[in-house]
Amino acid sequence: MSEPNWKREDGMGTQPMPSWAMYTEAMNEFSKSATAFMGHVHLLTEARYAYQEAMAASTALRNSLDAGDETLRSLMAQLEQVVNNHLGDPVLDKRKPELVKAESIREKNEGTGTGGMYP
Repeated sequence: MSEPNWKREDGMGTQPMPSWAMYTEAMNEFSKSATAFMGHVHLLTEARYAYQEAMAASTALRNSLDAGDETLRSLMAQLEQVVNNHLGDPVLDKRKPELVKAESIREKNEGTGTGGMYP
């Protein structure tokens, strides 16, 4: 934005008092800019409405996912209980399965005579 025409940029001295032409020019610029801005105000309203819709959808999805997670946890607990009741020992271990090394499998297969069947 530029400074008014009656002020000098170096701050030294004064220019003549503003004229009607300066006033008219400033008013025309203001009117043009304000009109252009008002032409885009509806976009701000639309953006706010879209934001509110997105937040409502996000909340609904989050609630649905949380309810689904709780259902899955409950079902898994019931499944573990049924398995434990029928087998007596906890079958579903919470530890991650251990990785099996290929060398130990080959050694085991060689002892059984199946070592040459698979590369």
